[in-house]
Amino acid sequence: MRCAITLAYNGTTFLGSQTQTESKNTILGNLEHVLSALSIDSKVVASGRTDKGVHATGQVCHVDLPPFWSDLEKLQRVCNQMLPHAIQVKSIKAVSDDFHARYGAKRRVYRYIIKDAQSNPFENDFVTFIRHVDFEAIKQNIKLFVGEHDFKFFMKTGSDVKTTTRVIYKAYAYKHKGTIVLNFEANGFLRSQIRLMVGALLKSTCQEIEEQLACVKNHKIKPAPSNGLYLARIKY
Repeated sequence: MRCAITLAYNGTTFLGSQTQTESKNTILGNLEHVLSALSIDSKVVASGRTDKGVHATGQVCHVDLPPFWSDLEKLQRVCNQMLPHAIQVKSIKAVSDDFHARYGAKRRVYRYIIKDAQSNPFENDFVTFIRHVDFEAIKQNIKLFVGEHDFKFFMKTGSDVKTTTRVIYKAYAYKHKGTIVLNFEANGFLRSQIRLMVGALLKSTCQEIEEQLACVKNHKIKPAPSNGLYLARIKY
């Protein structure tokens, strides 16, 4: 039986989401370790990767279960007992055999959280603190990303992709309970693309962003910190 597992996690102490040969300290590394202890040995496939320090409230994975694991509520409960406290299984649901967490995803939603205040040790891992943020400029400039663009200047070097063109369906900023939230929804994102877009919104002018989007000039943007970024939702 194929199942979709929805995860939430605090990515602060993990080396990203993907399994690694040199370390088991990743999100999927921990999940596969727990599932293996429960005699579930099939590979876990995630909707996409998140980098070191990035969080998630709605990461989706799929896994094929052996017949003796038919009680999905029990499996969810046992997984949560065995996983590190920073990782939570939000749900496990049976899906069709052709469901694919990565290739079946139509849209991916990310949020980036900024606070215009003095940093504090209780929120530092979850919010990016930046003083004197020009919210009105961000609110206007974030709209530049909507549409189909070649994001080759908004991608971490060394990425191996067939195309650097992506479609952003929604990009907007709003204030919520003392924070500034940047929301991005697209058919997919390149490696570090969102952090580079946020970096541009924080440091670049409207003209510089337009030049970078048009691939006219690469302004060598510094990516925003990982701790403010959340994978919020996968749409199928």
